[in-house]
Amino acid sequence: MDKKIISVRTVVAIGIGAALMFVLNRFVAIPSGVPNTNLNLGIAILAVFSAIFGPVAGFLIGFIAHTLVDLTWGWGVWWTWVVGSALFGLGVGAFWKFYKIEDGDFGIKQCFIFNGIQILSNIIVWVAIAPTLDILIYKEPVEKVYLQGLVAGSLNAAVVLVLGSLLIFGYTKTMIKTGSLKKE
Repeated sequence: MDKKIISVRTVVAIGIGAALMFVLNRFVAIPSGVPNTNLNLGIAILAVFSAIFGPVAGFLIGFIAHTLVDLTWGWGVWWTWVVGSALFGLGVGAFWKFYKIEDGDFGIKQCFIFNGIQILSNIIVWVAIAPTLDILIYKEPVEKVYLQGLVAGSLNAAVVLVLGSLLIFGYTKTMIKTGSLKKE
């Protein structure tokens, strides 16, 4: 009768994921050498939560956390990059069923699928969408925003490849596989 669009578990995950991503991106940001572009560990949290909880969670975590980071930096909200984080979460989360994380079957094959999708999502979002929107909306210099996008996308892909993969492998090790318990 009453179908839920989003579960309570997913709502809680969105809150926790956004808080973790915010804290990591705001307080553990490592400057890249390119202006306004950092190595952010929070992107791994976004990718992992998106892979576990799906595209709606990924979109909202990216949107909420990036908005909060921009608000607390004091330079105003850079909406094109907020949308970029949201779209990255959506892109990774769109394929969550292929990763088989909740089944406890995240193996090498699923890791390759996860990383292929996150790398492609990083390229699409940070090398194409966000810089192009910066040019169209904010009239930013072409060379500057594409350099920022290339650096951000590369750093994000590397962080997710290493930290994101490790987090998912660790998470799946805590899960009990269906049929693995035997009656004595």
